[in-house]
Amino acid sequence: MTHTLFYGCGNMGSAMVAGWLAAGENPASFTAVRPSGTPVPGIRTVRGAGEAGLIPDRIVLGFKPQQLRTLAPEVANWITSKTTIISILAGADMATLQGLFPRARAVVRVMPNLPVAVRRGVLPLLCSDAALQSELQPWFSMLGFAPWCATEEEFGAIGFVAGSTPAYVARFIAAFAAAGEGRGLDPLLALTAAREAVLGSAWLAASSGEAMDDLARRVTSPRGTTEAGLKVLDAELPGLIDRTLAAATARSAELAAETRGS
Repeated sequence: MTHTLFYGCGNMGSAMVAGWLAAGENPASFTAVRPSGTPVPGIRTVRGAGEAGLIPDRIVLGFKPQQLRTLAPEVANWITSKTTIISILAGADMATLQGLFPRARAVVRVMPNLPVAVRRGVLPLLCSDAALQSELQPWFSMLGFAPWCATEEEFGAIGFVAGSTPAYVARFIAAFAAAGEGRGLDPLLALTAAREAVLGSAWLAASSGEAMDDLARRVTSPRGTTEAGLKVLDAELPGLIDRTLAAATARSAELAAETRGS
C-alpha cells in the first residue's frame, strides 16, 4: 500500500483527503501531521512526523508557503530516494523545491481548488518525469480535472483561472441572492435559487460542450431582458476579471519572493 503523509493539512489538504476517501481510497494510506493535533476527518492525525511510525512514499507539503524554509530541514529527515514530494504551496517554484529536497525521487507541483472535496476540482500538475506522470495521473484524476503542464507559466495560468474561482463564484452567488432579497424574496429562497441557477448553468456548459457565446445566445432574445442585462455585464465583467487576476498574480509574486527568502 502506498502511504501519503500530509505535512500540514489545512482547508485544501483536508479537501483533497475528503475527495480521495470519497473515491474509495484506503484511509490507512494517509497520515496528517498537525502540530495542533486537530484531527483531519477520516484519517490518522499526529502532532509530528516521528509519530507516523513509517517512511512515507509521498509527502504532501500542505503548510503555509512562508514556512517552507523553516520546515524544509524537518521534512528532509523523512525523504529517501523513493519519496515523491508533492507541493500545494503557492509561489514555491520547482527550482526552489528541488534545491531544498535534492534527495527526493521527484518533485510534483499541484495547485488544487476546493471542489476537490467533491471530486470536481481543477488540479494543474507540473513534473518533468514522464513515468511518474503516468503513475500519478489516475490518483489525481480521482479529484477532478488534472492536466499536466509543460511550463511553470502554464501551471500558474491554470491555477489563476481555477484556484480562487470557488471564492469568486461564492461572491457572484451571494450578489445575485442579495439582489433577489432586494426584490422581496425570502433570504433562503433567494440564496437557493441563485446557487442552483449557477450549478445548473455550469453543468449545462460542461455537459453540452457548446461554446460559451452560443450558450449565452440560446438564453438571449433580441431586445429582451437578458440582452439588456448582458449589455451591462459585458461592459464591465472582462475588465473586472482581469483586474482580479492581476491582483492575485501580484500577490503570488510576493509570496514567491518570500519563499525564496528575498
